[in-house]
Amino acid sequence: MPENERPRPDRPLARRRRHAAGAKPAGPAVIEVIRGAMVESRHLATIAVVDAKGKVVMAAGDIEAPIFPRSAVKPIQALALIETGAAEAFGLGDREIALACASHGGEAAHVGAVLDWLSGIGCGEDDLECGPHPPLVEAANQALLREGRAPSAVHNNCSGNHAGFLSVARHLGDDTKGYIGLTHPVQQRALGILEQMTGVDLADAPRGIDGCGIPVIGVGLGNLALAMARFADTAELPEGRRQAVARICAAMAGEPQMAGGAGRFTTRVLEAAGDKALVKGGAEGVYVAALLELGLGIAIKVDDGAKRASETVMAHLLRRFEVLDDETMEGLGDLQEPRVTNFAGEVVGHIKLSAKPPI
Repeated sequence: MPENERPRPDRPLARRRRHAAGAKPAGPAVIEVIRGAMVESRHLATIAVVDAKGKVVMAAGDIEAPIFPRSAVKPIQALALIETGAAEAFGLGDREIALACASHGGEAAHVGAVLDWLSGIGCGEDDLECGPHPPLVEAANQALLREGRAPSAVHNNCSGNHAGFLSVARHLGDDTKGYIGLTHPVQQRALGILEQMTGVDLADAPRGIDGCGIPVIGVGLGNLALAMARFADTAELPEGRRQAVARICAAMAGEPQMAGGAGRFTTRVLEAAGDKALVKGGAEGVYVAALLELGLGIAIKVDDGAKRASETVMAHLLRRFEVLDDETMEGLGDLQEPRVTNFAGEVVGHIKLSAKPPI
């Protein structure tokens, strides 16, 4: 899809007054790392909670400053897999759609599913342009080391996402070579969908290259939250997109292990939340969620890129908005206030959201 034919967004994020005249806007949230009785370290996080009409429900920090969403946009990118008809044409089920949205752990189930998927579209592992890295789930990494095998591109946490790009290219008759390039029709289509869902013209947005080689586009945090709110409240989306969103939400809820992996935050929350929320993390302290029963979208960015801080904030917000109740949180307590342990496994501290400023 040439850039000049890319669909354009329909509306910007509606700003709201977050402070009285002359007062300073709310500062970033503070996440404290406590060892013993002392705060040892602090992380700062920007937070946006937005509804599907663009109203800012909650904000901490500058939510209009652009950030690179990294892998948090994978559910948005996966819309093309369904909207183009590629998912139907290749008989893809919840397993593959969840993998398209995933930053998976490189476990045997993930690797096998991606290889089967690639075979089904007439591609192989050599067609993946994401590059290799060790599995993110340590048990899978240790298993690979015991077998004396080096990780390959299929172990990359983004290999399912890339299988989705290849499926779209195959279905539409586009060249599969160079599918990660910004000017390739697959990436232009993904960019157009990102513009529509975030409500922003991204033609002049900051650009970079993600760890897996695809383009990464700077988006205001509030507009990223707006995109997730449109996953939660699809009333104003075209019918085809409503169906695509519903299928992605169902796939991630139905295949939480494919969406992440053993013990990982995304999988644990998806298992606990069921059809109440879609959550997805990205590198460098980014996390997003769609609160499906409330019609709200959440986007988080931790200034120093700490995953431990973004997960702590997300767990807090899911509890605050009652997506996860007290009983559920009891079983996920280490997510809301993760434990700090020493090398012997003894608990020596914890991580928590500071009460100041309150969110």
